[in-house]
Amino acid sequence: MKFGINLFPTVGPAEKSAGQHFEESLRLAELADELGFHHVKTVEHYFHEYGGYSPDPVTFLAAAAARTRRVRLVTGAVLPVFTHPLKLAGKLAMLDNISQGRLDVGFGRAFLPDEFTAFEISMDESRARFDEGVEAVRRLWAEEDVVWEGTFHRFGPVTMLPRTWQRPHPRILVATAKTPASAEAAARAGHGVMLVPSINPREQVQKTLSLYRDAASAAGFKPTEEDIHMSYNCYLAEDGQEARQKGGQASERANRALASAVSAWRETRSADYPGYEKIVEKAGRGDFDRAVAERKALVGTPDEVRAAIDDIRGWFGDFTISLQVISGAMPFEESARTMRLFAEHLLPHYAAND
Repeated sequence: MKFGINLFPTVGPAEKSAGQHFEESLRLAELADELGFHHVKTVEHYFHEYGGYSPDPVTFLAAAAARTRRVRLVTGAVLPVFTHPLKLAGKLAMLDNISQGRLDVGFGRAFLPDEFTAFEISMDESRARFDEGVEAVRRLWAEEDVVWEGTFHRFGPVTMLPRTWQRPHPRILVATAKTPASAEAAARAGHGVMLVPSINPREQVQKTLSLYRDAASAAGFKPTEEDIHMSYNCYLAEDGQEARQKGGQASERANRALASAVSAWRETRSADYPGYEKIVEKAGRGDFDRAVAERKALVGTPDEVRAAIDDIRGWFGDFTISLQVISGAMPFEESARTMRLFAEHLLPHYAAND
């Protein structure tokens, strides 16, 4: 098992300035490096408190690279639907070199209607644009004199500079929220996956992982624990009651941010997102106690969280967990305490049992 931190912002200017958010998040990245965590991850979203402070994860991770030495840097995820593959491949190649090969690249399809409207892109093109964008970026990293004749982009012959530090390219992870077929396609291509256990029943996650691993085996690809990522809200304290109280407040704040961001689904339908209008009904109504009981959030004392992770490991096998340690205007000191307790009590345990 590997453990890193997820710095997905759910905050806006009324609670915390962008400058304060970035400085505190970079300090948390430094702390992750110091304490022995595996990675630092952040997202790409726009306009809303749900991720809106992170319109360009590459910029943040480049700053984190300059302030760290060991920890891996993960995009969770960049959205190729909104960026030309030449631009995206070049930016990520720069980050891979700046970090001296510490980059893992998660690609996501995007799902917020307001973002597609603002970028003047049809949601019904989402899947095709995603597939084309990921493959174009991969080829630009791995090959020279690339000629691309796609549906949405045409270019070449071009050779991308700089070449990526990691050869043939950084690890690619495909975000899949609700579609097992996306995980199978990722396996056939030799890519990793990012799954979302918080919005799926345990049995659905197990099914997706089984399909992924079977497809990988059939393709001759042997995924490691670093090829499977999942994120969990995490709050630790030495007193379990305090952890549940403050962890619950953090969860409620994140749910409010999500509810606002997905509200446009009330009037939106897309063939590429069947059933996504139902997300409005669920957003903002999260049952925190149930999430903790079902191991969809890691909240409590170190011993309680270790028991939860042991259950999760038994269900899903070995993989990489991203701990979401920020929410809303959560004070830096609380996020740092969660990380320190996890590093002191849990990282050594799982390192010894790998």
